[in-house]
Amino acid sequence: MFDYETLRLIWWLFIGIVGIAFAITEGFDFGTGTLLPFVGKTDLERRIILNTVGATWEGNQVWLILLGGAIFAIWPPVYATLFSGLYVAMLLVLFSLFFRPVGFDYRSKLEDTRWRSAWDWALFLGGTLPPLLLGVLVGNLLLGLPFHLDRDLRAFYDGSFWGLLSPFALLCGVGGVLLTSFHGALFLKWRSEGVVHARSIKAISILGPALLAVLAVITFWTFAGIDRPELTAMAGTAAPSNPLHKTVIANGTGWWAHFTGHPWMLLAPLAGFGGFSLAWLLGKGRSRMAAFWASSLGITGIALTVGFGLFPFLLISSTDPGSSLTLWDASSSYATLSLAFWITVIFLPIVLLYTRWVYKIIWGSVTESTVLEDSHTLY
Repeated sequence: MFDYETLRLIWWLFIGIVGIAFAITEGFDFGTGTLLPFVGKTDLERRIILNTVGATWEGNQVWLILLGGAIFAIWPPVYATLFSGLYVAMLLVLFSLFFRPVGFDYRSKLEDTRWRSAWDWALFLGGTLPPLLLGVLVGNLLLGLPFHLDRDLRAFYDGSFWGLLSPFALLCGVGGVLLTSFHGALFLKWRSEGVVHARSIKAISILGPALLAVLAVITFWTFAGIDRPELTAMAGTAAPSNPLHKTVIANGTGWWAHFTGHPWMLLAPLAGFGGFSLAWLLGKGRSRMAAFWASSLGITGIALTVGFGLFPFLLISSTDPGSSLTLWDASSSYATLSLAFWITVIFLPIVLLYTRWVYKIIWGSVTESTVLEDSHTLY
């Protein structure tokens, strides 16, 4: 069986994989919601857009629940600090997600233009606000959050909701919306025909350069303008979890030095920019599947860039660097990690196989005839 240090690293990888799965699958769901009022001009066109994700959006959203549950079980101090300190922000994410189930289920119940238009804009909010707020969260993870731990390891948040809305964090939020919109446009192109397909290509040609430009600014700002703390001493990577048993200095060698000190990490941002660039070039042409998977590679690269950049930190404290949480001192017990590991090894492949089967069954282009032939059961 694995030792404590190895299990901690394995769970860092597992949770990272869950986060990437959420970003890729729920990303195109969010993107279709954002694009709904703009790519779809008529009621029938908007129904086509909705039904490209109609059979899978609920299942994709489960990745977010799994991510929250995994953090709760594996990194309890991280869960406690995030969900208590960022309570208002987390509630806003939750409330914005409420627009989606009611929007999908009630939009087509009445054949009234104003009724359907109102739900279309509700779905727009449900697709736009979550990536905006989650992007702001990622920005604050890079900047560091204002919290400290007392001697009893209780977390105290020293900031406010408005303090989260710094220019850098808001730029990351804009990047999140552009990312999901671009990814969603590629998905719509893949699963639609006719005018929706053509408008999706137009959206791809606009969103691609905008996304790459914003990501370039965020990357430069992070490497050149944000301090990165440095772990100088700790109890040990296999020691019992206690975040206060370490020494951290506020200004370390910096983000760029962190990546160049481990050159293989540079593959992550290269994959991110390369994937999105390729997706943009392929998306403007006839490619469907290849463009979408290139975008998925870009999302994976950006997620790994954030993970590698923070490593071994999980949460950085901007007010008390010594209270920062790392995967070596903020994890559950060895017994918990071990039990959760075997549960995951057994059931995660089953979930993935079932998900693959579902997508295989429902796959194919959604057209006007598809919606009209099954008008009473489709969204």
